[in-house]
Amino acid sequence: MFNDVARLLACPHCGRGLQPAGRTLRCPANHSFDLARQGYVSLLGGRGAPRPGDTAEMVAARAGFLASGHYAPIAEALADVTAATHTGGPVLDVGAGTGHYLGRVLDALPGEIGVALDVSKYASRRAAKAHPRAAAVLADAWRTLPVRDAAFATALNVFAPRNAVETHRVLRPGGHLVVVTPNSGHLAELVSELDLLTVDERKQQRLREQLTDHFEPVRSRRCEFAMRLTAEEVAAVVGMGPNAWHSTESLSARIAALPDSFPITGSVTVSVQRRR
Repeated sequence: MFNDVARLLACPHCGRGLQPAGRTLRCPANHSFDLARQGYVSLLGGRGAPRPGDTAEMVAARAGFLASGHYAPIAEALADVTAATHTGGPVLDVGAGTGHYLGRVLDALPGEIGVALDVSKYASRRAAKAHPRAAAVLADAWRTLPVRDAAFATALNVFAPRNAVETHRVLRPGGHLVVVTPNSGHLAELVSELDLLTVDERKQQRLREQLTDHFEPVRSRRCEFAMRLTAEEVAAVVGMGPNAWHSTESLSARIAALPDSFPITGSVTVSVQRRR
């Protein structure tokens, strides 16, 4: 896949284009980046250490939970909305995690190629195998993206950090950013039962304010669904998100004490933003 996507990528040190040479990507300034044996390429650049990415445990929890199919309604809504607005061209998933959602979108867009970008090497290892038409790149979403200007037709952002300036730069004129954000009712039963982090009720308003200088809203779709999770699945959904950074033995014990089939609400909004 890197022979196909190299034309979309840029050197994180000098910003110039990359060309494939065997299992290496190289720029005209002779900066080179080897393809890891797990199938991804690291294009981390800039000064200082990148922000912390998801740990191996968090990524494993996410992979297991997504494989269970409980979040299938989110993937289906994302794929449907993206296919309805996509104008043809490559797809970039910023903060792609395991590449699960990018894979579903590419299934809905026959022939298109995708790039899964994430700062976690553990996530990138899995994303490299997520779809035959996707490549995985290790990079920090908060820095200059190692991507050429106007290289992508669509960018995805699913429960991930949003760098509006950089996303605007790498999208073509008229390109779309498709964002999945949790609503205040998402996992509400778990938030109440386990005292988890809450979702800001102004989430959608804050999203519009964050993007308004670079994107204009096109459409949105609310996706709500019911789940019944085992204690093990609850532990996975807690362990794969921001609550994992605040996990304690007490929280683990409270999860283990939950009923075998605990009712939980999923609630997200899929919104489409057009590049200004």
